Amino acid sequence: MIRRRYPLSLFLVVLFLLATATSLILASPTIQLTVDTTQAPERIIRTHEIIPVKSGPLTLFYPKWIPGEHEPSGPIANVAGLKFTAHGKNIPWNRDLLDVFTFHVEVPEGVSTLDIEFQYLEPGGRGGQYTSGTSATHNLVDLSWNQNLLYLAGVPAQDQMFHATLVLPAGWKFGTALPVENQTGSRITFQSVELNRLVDSPVIAGKFYRAIDITPPGESIHHEIDLVADSAEALEMTPQVEDGLKNLVAETGKLFGARHYRDYHFLLTLSDFVAHFGLEHHESNDSRVGERTLIGPNASRQVGPLLAHEFTHSWNGKFRRPADLSTPYYEVPEKTDMLWVYEGFTDFFGNVLAARSGLWTEEDYHRYIAGVAASLGPGRPGRTWRALQDTDVAVPGMFGQGGWMNWRRGTDYYPEGDLIWLQAATIIDRVTHGQKSIDDFCKLFYGGPNEGPQLKPYTFEQLVETLNQVAPYDWAKLLHERLDSTAPEAPIEGLEASGWKVIYNDKPTEEPRPRITGGVIEPYSIGLTVSPAGDVIDSTWDGPAFNGGVTPGMKILGVNGRLYNPDRLKLAIKESAKSAKPIELLVGDNSDYKICTVNYHGGERYPHLERIEGTPEYLDSNVLKARVPHIEAKPSPGDKEKRSRVTGTEK
Repeated sequence: MIRRRYPLSLFLVVLFLLATATSLILASPTIQLTVDTTQAPERIIRTHEIIPVKSGPLTLFYPKWIPGEHEPSGPIANVAGLKFTAHGKNIPWNRDLLDVFTFHVEVPEGVSTLDIEFQYLEPGGRGGQYTSGTSATHNLVDLSWNQNLLYLAGVPAQDQMFHATLVLPAGWKFGTALPVENQTGSRITFQSVELNRLVDSPVIAGKFYRAIDITPPGESIHHEIDLVADSAEALEMTPQVEDGLKNLVAETGKLFGARHYRDYHFLLTLSDFVAHFGLEHHESNDSRVGERTLIGPNASRQVGPLLAHEFTHSWNGKFRRPADLSTPYYEVPEKTDMLWVYEGFTDFFGNVLAARSGLWTEEDYHRYIAGVAASLGPGRPGRTWRALQDTDVAVPGMFGQGGWMNWRRGTDYYPEGDLIWLQAATIIDRVTHGQKSIDDFCKLFYGGPNEGPQLKPYTFEQLVETLNQVAPYDWAKLLHERLDSTAPEAPIEGLEASGWKVIYNDKPTEEPRPRITGGVIEPYSIGLTVSPAGDVIDSTWDGPAFNGGVTPGMKILGVNGRLYNPDRLKLAIKESAKSAKPIELLVGDNSDYKICTVNYHGGERYPHLERIEGTPEYLDSNVLKARVPHIEAKPSPGDKEKRSRVTGTEK
């Protein structure tokens, strides 16, 4: 990887000099912020800020580059009703001509505080990504502070103090890692914190709320999971998930050998009407899944890797972060060339920790990693023209694109990170003759004293230096090869070095985290991913269906002369192995339809892991092996009653 450094844009430099070269702004003012969510059920959040100022020109920013989102995704379009006042009089404002996130105000003589008011209008449906996504329903709200504030231009986020107050609908309860100063009814005032800490401390609140202590025995730092949901029953949690989370906390302590937070909150929202994602924070994570996830049959499979991933980010991404992603405030563009570490390493250990803690079984991990290896090899022809490094660099302009992902590639630094870091684990083991493991790298790179949430940036060179301290090797060469390769094959050397290979057979793979439910996922046979309704989600470039004329955006209406349903398509693929006839698909494309002939005769093909005979096993016996004794789910006779008290009437 060639690491290039560019100066800030001229525009940002001018704004910085304008804001810092003037004596119009107090050095470290405390900004009073009140966010009123009493109209959250109507998707309206109200902001009132009081900013200490001096007379003259003033520039304010709305947060643009949100940490963890890796793009200029601040939801500025949702801000409405913006007003500036002083002594009860309106003060005119102007939006910057070059940046819609920037506002200019001329503060009149004699004015020492400026009042700012606006509404944040929650998007409807389940629109948007991350903090720009839908975050409120009739029963709950997920509050990201960056949605609801303006801040001083040019002043580092760590140098701006905010004293925040949150107003909730009557009777609602809340969860957050942000320290509370006092609470009167539904009005909560938090301790003053720096802007970067405030933005890093979301709040979830709702009518149906529950907090569960998941601190394992012997752990001195408090850990809890805070739940809000659209119904009381959705807050039920099985002993398997609860004890798995306790195991997860214990496993991370063993893995990293240190914690870098005061306490930790897993903030989990259960709703079908908010955007679904996970977003990391230093002392918490903001994770959102379907309403019935915890009470469904696959609860542990569904939430295990998600919560383990976001928890791992507390060390990798929040405490240790690539220097190019460590910007002083939220208007400075991030350089995303090391997301293969920020996200890729986190994806690797998030899934490993899910297995180590018992939230996943070893077989769950096997199915997952087999799918990764297959999807990044024959299932990803786009790797022949686009290197992994470019999937990092291009994120700010290309995140969230749909269709043709096998050809244009997307955020492949996540799953390919699993393979890269598995290979690193096997190399460390081989070079040190089993005396060191990748866990030793974690302790060395992410350890140190717990001084509360802090940021310790690093460079590519420092990462390589630490790897060499654990196991001398030409790490720079290996990583450059992985990042810059346009070879068609996935980097499966680490998987094979751990004693396993990927095979294909006609036994369907039960994915631990299914991409679609009830549809047809056949990228390794005819090369299609199809929804239950027949919508073509993806078509493998130069695959059988693609060559037959089937492309993303079309809709399959019929299969071999009969109306489409998923079972008929699966049956046609299965029977193709014993038939000389091609598969005929009737497809609709906008207002037209046509018959596409798919010349395929290979039957069903699903990826699986298989042991390589005569080789030592390393994956299960070392990488996935639990490092601490597990807490086993042993509910007491009264446990069912205890776990059913989920109305959230007390915090």
